[in-house]
Amino acid sequence: MSQSGDLKRSTILIHGSIGMPLAVIGYPLVVYLPPFYAQEVGLNIALMGLVLVLARLTDVITDPLIGTLSDRWRTRFGRRKPWLMMGMPLMLLGTVMIFMPPEGVGIGHLLLWTILMYLGWTMVTLPYSAWGAELSGAYHQRSRVTAAREGYILVGLFLAALAPAIVQRLGKRFQEGDTDGAVMQFAVWLLGSDGQLGTGYGPILAGMAWMLLILLPLTVFLVVGAVKEPPPRSVQRTDWRKGLRVLKNNGPFKRMMLILLIVVTGESFRNALSVFFMQHVIQIQAQIGLMYLLYFGVGILGIPFWLIAGKRIGKHKAFCLAVAVSSVSIIGMFFLQAGQLLPFAIMFALKGFCFAAFQFLPLSMLADIVDLDTARSKEHRTGLFFAMSGMAHKLAMALGLGLSLGLLALVGFDAKAVEHTGSQLMALRVLYIIGPVLLYMTAFAIAWKYPLTSERQERIHQWVLRRNRRMQLEPQQP
Repeated sequence: MSQSGDLKRSTILIHGSIGMPLAVIGYPLVVYLPPFYAQEVGLNIALMGLVLVLARLTDVITDPLIGTLSDRWRTRFGRRKPWLMMGMPLMLLGTVMIFMPPEGVGIGHLLLWTILMYLGWTMVTLPYSAWGAELSGAYHQRSRVTAAREGYILVGLFLAALAPAIVQRLGKRFQEGDTDGAVMQFAVWLLGSDGQLGTGYGPILAGMAWMLLILLPLTVFLVVGAVKEPPPRSVQRTDWRKGLRVLKNNGPFKRMMLILLIVVTGESFRNALSVFFMQHVIQIQAQIGLMYLLYFGVGILGIPFWLIAGKRIGKHKAFCLAVAVSSVSIIGMFFLQAGQLLPFAIMFALKGFCFAAFQFLPLSMLADIVDLDTARSKEHRTGLFFAMSGMAHKLAMALGLGLSLGLLALVGFDAKAVEHTGSQLMALRVLYIIGPVLLYMTAFAIAWKYPLTSERQERIHQWVLRRNRRMQLEPQQP
């Protein structure tokens, strides 16, 4: 890294790679895990939903704890790296036990291993995110760091969307009698059960688990070995309760937390209903996998655009633009009828194009907020900031999921039914369109007047650098 804060492209690309396996696990947790446990394992869907929400709520305790500890730890390997190495095996073990459960498991198995998996996930993701924010103090360099990481996340989501299509294709061939060949036999050994390979959700989740078992250790070892941690810049250490009070008094941080809560709730709300909308309203069930490939593929292509937009007009205004375009694309879906695949694909792709901005711009803005706290407190609490934002993100995901499915049940929509009344389909259409758009536009109104612009952040950053240089020159007190 140069004195100006510029990072080597190789450093940015290597550090961002862990985003790929993190995305691979996140996608099936939302899309495939509930139907697998409800239909193939046989758990009560309402009880299962409660368990998943309860497991997620444990992050309220673990996120700020691990964030603060990773800020304070001092080891010869660094502050952040040990957490990645400790969290990785716990995350892998929990994922395998959830995605490939033994026969006859119950609700207790799902609760225990989901909690442990989320604990390992927190131990990896929070120190990793804080580490990324500390790689450079420059405003636009942080956009490059977060854009690289979110680019890998989009690649991981693309792989997670591609894998089910491949697994289901292999399962269909096996069911049709094509059971020979090295590739098929390997697929049966890897993904099948009792020498059989089906087309259900079990093989898909098994494939996701194997992807994580390969990608997570590979990327963690690569990043830990190849990327250096910057030296800790804190000159004071405060009690964590005092740290929370400081966050409470940080205006841009409170605004950012509110934006995250609202927009992630909207995203989670929409994601939970997307498959139902495509299957029953647009009636393109056979193309659902293709739509997600398109969604994430276009999202990858959108990263350079949003990176340039953030540099040209400011991160918060680029984020507002993405929210506005997303809202327009979703409103357009309200007027579509059954079988209109091409118009839906265009609007869905447009929403996917904005997905990249939803992913990396808020995180880059959060990294800028850390500088404001450093200027005020003389302490570098990156882990605590990312812990609190991560906690808000997870709570919003749980809130969006619970709201959408609860409202869907309230209007009498039966997801297992083949036929639905016109009023049920209209209710689904209204929930899928109006719910997220109202939340998006609320986030737009809050983000538009976001006060921490590039000019202000640069002044704060330069002031912190000058203060640090003065403190280094001052004689130490005996």
